[in-house]
Amino acid sequence: MYDPTVARLTYRALLGRRRALILFALPVLLVVISALVRALTGADDQTASDVLGGFALATMVPLIGVIAGTGAIGPEIDDGSVVYLLSKPVKRPTIIFTKLIVAIGVTMVFSAVPTLIAGLILNGNGQQIAVAYTIAALVASIAYAAIFLLLGTVTRHAVVFGLVYALVWEALFGSLVAGARTLSVQQWSLAVAHKVAGGDLVTSDVGLPLATVFLVGVTVLATWYAGQRLRSLTLAGEE
Repeated sequence: MYDPTVARLTYRALLGRRRALILFALPVLLVVISALVRALTGADDQTASDVLGGFALATMVPLIGVIAGTGAIGPEIDDGSVVYLLSKPVKRPTIIFTKLIVAIGVTMVFSAVPTLIAGLILNGNGQQIAVAYTIAALVASIAYAAIFLLLGTVTRHAVVFGLVYALVWEALFGSLVAGARTLSVQQWSLAVAHKVAGGDLVTSDVGLPLATVFLVGVTVLATWYAGQRLRSLTLAGEE
């Protein structure tokens, strides 16, 4: 189910100069903001939770997911080079699964690691806040990578739709509108973070059992449907 050659090509595409700059920019910004907040306010658990929840989990993680998920396959479909890949004796589910693993890995590295560093800067992991949000970022990375990889196979405007989802649905509606929170990857991952941290600093509108079902279900369904879309693309090319 994992092809090293496909993985190598995907890593090369994702970590090209332009995308790498964007991938590095958001984590650096988070760390800089965290250092400034710590210098101005000192170590405060509530402030740490606000920064990690409001910027890291609500904005940075989904944006990195957009870059990694759509970038894993979208450009190949856009420029037609995916035809070369599909002509190789590699099963379509293997291609999708390999690209998903790569997208998840990139999203985790560029979101979870800086979240941990920022949390340690803000309050030294007081009340397990840094670890809780880091685990939330890891969990969210899986779902985001699957969702945005699917978008990359469905539309040529995957980045645009991904940004709308990340900035409007997750960052805005997922934080402010009560009904939308139930269908928010952010809230599902916060349920995991709440379990780790305990207390009232990290909260979620979704219980952990339901959040787990949603996270697993969305990841599996998005991956499966992306594979179906790739099959359709192959058939269209052959016809």
